[in-house]
Amino acid sequence: MALFLRYFFPFIDGSSAEWSTLARTLRWLTLFWALVGLLVLFSASYPVAEADFGDGWYYFKRQLIWLFVGLIIFNKVIHTSLRDILGVTPWCLFGLLLCIGLTLMPGLGTSINGATRWIYIGPVPFQPSELIKPFLILQGACIFSQWSRLRWKTRFTWLGIFGAVVGMILLQPNLSTASLCGMLLWFIALSSGIPYVQLFSTALGGFVVGVVSISQNEYQWLRISSFLDPWAVAQEDGYQLVQSLMAIGSGGVWGTGFGLSHQKLFYLPIQHTDFIFAVFAEEFGLVGGICLLLFLVIYATLGLLVASQATRNVYKLVAIGTIVLLMGQSLINIGVATGALPTTGLPLPLFSYGGNSMLSSLMTAGLLVRVARETHRAEVVSLPGILEDDEDGILG
Repeated sequence: MALFLRYFFPFIDGSSAEWSTLARTLRWLTLFWALVGLLVLFSASYPVAEADFGDGWYYFKRQLIWLFVGLIIFNKVIHTSLRDILGVTPWCLFGLLLCIGLTLMPGLGTSINGATRWIYIGPVPFQPSELIKPFLILQGACIFSQWSRLRWKTRFTWLGIFGAVVGMILLQPNLSTASLCGMLLWFIALSSGIPYVQLFSTALGGFVVGVVSISQNEYQWLRISSFLDPWAVAQEDGYQLVQSLMAIGSGGVWGTGFGLSHQKLFYLPIQHTDFIFAVFAEEFGLVGGICLLLFLVIYATLGLLVASQATRNVYKLVAIGTIVLLMGQSLINIGVATGALPTTGLPLPLFSYGGNSMLSSLMTAGLLVRVARETHRAEVVSLPGILEDDEDGILG
């Protein structure tokens, strides 16, 4: 029983010699983040679940199952060598890229709110554009960590693959996820020391593609125009943002209290997914919002410490990629709910309802903890020849 618990639950582990303080702290912070998110989801989803399914616990129970599965993946990642994970990453990336392509095929992809992002495996919805994110971090870190040593043919091949991932997500259409994936790869490349000319030209190209996408998709343009003045279209395209701002404003300094949000009672749309922060802010107020932001700052700071202590360049880039993804997506979601950014479909990691997001976020957090563990192990063992950058071995 003890072995079972230690394998499936990462917070039960007696091998203290293999854990640095950073790794342990990040592990506990991740679990705390997930548990708080589960409670907030219960509060945000109860009224709509009761109305739609006659069971207020509907979303909570399903999220609890996904959390359990996510913790298994989290624990597996933090107990698996990064070298082994990087070895299977290209195959996982290609498989998920194929799945993204399948979502675009008539009869295979499932369309929700005008976007075809899901395919169903039996009764389970599968969103490959969400699950591909941690593998983009891994493969991006692997490629950009040895960019100067790669042939131009290899460089263009992987840039083409990365471009295909972003482009196919854009075709779903899913501008927010495509932009996030593009920025994720861009920041990893920036951290690797790639020349600024190449980075600037890539950023310019991405901006142009984004403008073209907005011009071709009316709903994307309406999101931007309603963001500029939501109160002018408060009963139309600005409705979500207006209700979100009203929820946040209603929270005041201390909030209305857990479970006592009024806007979630059929005023605020999709309150258990994209706008879950508005429910959190209403129930916990300005103080709660500041505490959440401070938590994200602490998590990001510890993640950057892990990156700065990494013994290999590829591991440093993996750590940076995880922080960019988790913190970037969190801040974008909060920015949307507070009206600082145009409305997007990005969930708040470990808060918003969704199994694919839960699995992706916990795997990403697991990669960060794994980097911290491997750095600590390298410091303890410190055998000659282990700490040199040998990324060529990873690529084979």
